[in-house]
Amino acid sequence: MKNVMEIKFKAIAENEPFARNVVASFILPLNPSINELEDIKTAVNEAVTNVIVHAYPDKSGYINMKITTIDNKVEINISDNGVGIQDIERALTPFYTSKPDEERSGMGFTVMESFMDRLEVKNNKDGVSVIMFKELEQVAEM
Repeated sequence: MKNVMEIKFKAIAENEPFARNVVASFILPLNPSINELEDIKTAVNEAVTNVIVHAYPDKSGYINMKITTIDNKVEINISDNGVGIQDIERALTPFYTSKPDEERSGMGFTVMESFMDRLEVKNNKDGVSVIMFKELEQVAEM
């Protein structure tokens, strides 16, 4: 069965826990393991943090989050209407940060890649989309 949820919220640090809890609540009917749930919440946190830190340097903005589930597959699209990423390939390199003076680790995309099955990062007309995919293990029905 396919299910879709979309939400838009302000790109501020106070909304990071909100985003994690929304995705967790939405995928709970798929019966993910605790590890799968934590992996997804961690990846979402990193994607939301990237928007908050990088997308809107000179103005406030919003984060768009769309979650699609089909059977045991989860697709999470986190997008913004911010400044975009000049060099996506370089940004995906571990330890690269565009803000070294702020002591950023440059590991956000690496964390997302390691906790999800697949990661796509795209510049849009306005902003960036980070699309993450995860296939949950099938739990036997009792």
